[in-house]
Amino acid sequence: MIKEQADPGTVLAVSGLNVSFNTLRGQVQAVRDVSFELKRGEVLALVGESGSGKSVSTRAVMGIVRGNATIEASRMELAGHDLLTLDEEAKRKLRGRVISLVFQDALSALNPVLSIGDQLGELYRNHLGTSHKEARERSIELLRSVHIASAERRIDDYPHQFSGGMRQRILIASAIALNPEVLIADEPTTALDVTVQAQILDLLDELRDQLGMAILLITHDLGVVARSAERVAVMYAGRLVETGTVDDMFRAPAHPYTAALMASAPRLNTVERLEPIKGSPPSLIALPTGCAFHPRCAHRRDLCTQVRPELIVDRPGRARACHYPLQETAHVG
Repeated sequence: MIKEQADPGTVLAVSGLNVSFNTLRGQVQAVRDVSFELKRGEVLALVGESGSGKSVSTRAVMGIVRGNATIEASRMELAGHDLLTLDEEAKRKLRGRVISLVFQDALSALNPVLSIGDQLGELYRNHLGTSHKEARERSIELLRSVHIASAERRIDDYPHQFSGGMRQRILIASAIALNPEVLIADEPTTALDVTVQAQILDLLDELRDQLGMAILLITHDLGVVARSAERVAVMYAGRLVETGTVDDMFRAPAHPYTAALMASAPRLNTVERLEPIKGSPPSLIALPTGCAFHPRCAHRRDLCTQVRPELIVDRPGRARACHYPLQETAHVG
């Protein structure tokens, strides 16, 4: 089923997303009331510590959440397709052609017993019905598009014969093979040295310009955010706590968690001491009352321990879930 979108510039719209898992210890609410929109051709970064709900949110959109999961949402539309009404077979057909995913662990994502040519060629044969010869030719061109040298020869190599950076390029090639409208990049530069990280980010920028696709970038690296994203959504304990442009976030973070993330990240040309975030993220089975961040927050007040703050829109594209936003606190002080 295809529905008319209110904004033709929006390729992905999610509202009121909730994802929970039934476990032996009880119900884990991994994602709570998450909403975001992704425009065509833009990069939106989902930021937060491990376990904040970033990957679960995007996998719920793709319909590939593992385990005993319950997914609910008031709206979930992808390029005009209402994902809430599609059956599993229809969703499967969208994966790869409309929305695609770059996993963070290339060595685990690639099949070690199949050549790269076989793995890439399978995409064309299964989705487009191409012949083996045509699939091979397209796969070689695909490797060239992600700047792998000697593609004609390396097409027959296996994953272990490539470096970590080259394997990541192959994963990206696999994800863009069918020209998707949305690319989800889940920690695409994890475990790569800084030089290779820059090359991968440059490649994503280049492909976005060429293909016009939107990118949903999942990361905890604020350097990657500053380098590649246009808008940012910060997650903590399964909820969005702040959204805004990259300039907004880096110039004037409103939520103490966002500010704490920035204070804990190294910066160029500075000798300032890094300030790690005190404590640990809360258990999703037994969240603290009020604001989930209050046990770790240096700015907390009594209200923070009692009432959960809602995500309040300050202006279009800028929102925060904090009773005492930092800028207002600084102004009052």
